[in-house]
Amino acid sequence: MQPGITTGDRSFQFGDGIFTTIRVRAGVAEYWPQHLARLQQGVARLGFAEPDWQQLTHQVQQAISAPEQVLKVVISRGHAGRGYSPLGVTGPDIYISTAGLPDFRLLQQQGIRLGLARLQLGCQPLLAGLKHNNRLEQVLLKQELATTDWDDLLVLDQRGFVTEAIAANVFFYRAGRWLTPVLDQAGVAGVMRQVLLAHLQAEQVQWTLDELQGIEAMFCCNALCGILPVHTFLDKPLQLAPVQQVQQEFACFVA
Repeated sequence: MQPGITTGDRSFQFGDGIFTTIRVRAGVAEYWPQHLARLQQGVARLGFAEPDWQQLTHQVQQAISAPEQVLKVVISRGHAGRGYSPLGVTGPDIYISTAGLPDFRLLQQQGIRLGLARLQLGCQPLLAGLKHNNRLEQVLLKQELATTDWDDLLVLDQRGFVTEAIAANVFFYRAGRWLTPVLDQAGVAGVMRQVLLAHLQAEQVQWTLDELQGIEAMFCCNALCGILPVHTFLDKPLQLAPVQQVQQEFACFVA
């Protein structure tokens, strides 16, 4: 594990890295096997040298410093001279940091108001699903959100298909079924999305905005905030009861 980043690090230079953000609950890195699997997938897809995964697991456990906190693991391709080529890179390099955990309880209970982003995500199937270190689209989306009164924004890709919220995945409820966007062209396949896909037996769909007209409920989710009901999407009120049922079921499921 690197003590600090330097200017020769390719993650700093080019965003040539991946990361995962983990909730520490009761002193344990929650869903660590799923986070680890996602890191392993990212390393393989981007062609990084493979780190010692057992050692990384130990480093994550050693980094936990509070019963409830946020823990972030960044894996950079490593260090090299100038230029884009990955040839001759020494690495990978691993960085682990911790931070305080935001309090999401009120939003989990009351829900959020969701608007629609003007910015649309670029489509790149080679990177789709990965939580890579180039997050400029999300930075611009947060900048856009700050000019609105919404709590979060629903984001489309450049083809016009519903993809995700700014930093969370989305699930929709219609006719007794849960659905979530396919993420084979853009977006981040989050760990909480993965867990909920299996638990809810949700269908992955490719929807335009028009197909959201018939939904009854919606929620956003990620590994930190858990499940956040959407009580209003644009000007449409949505039901909270289907999401509350999932919250109750999921609390039992994770226990």
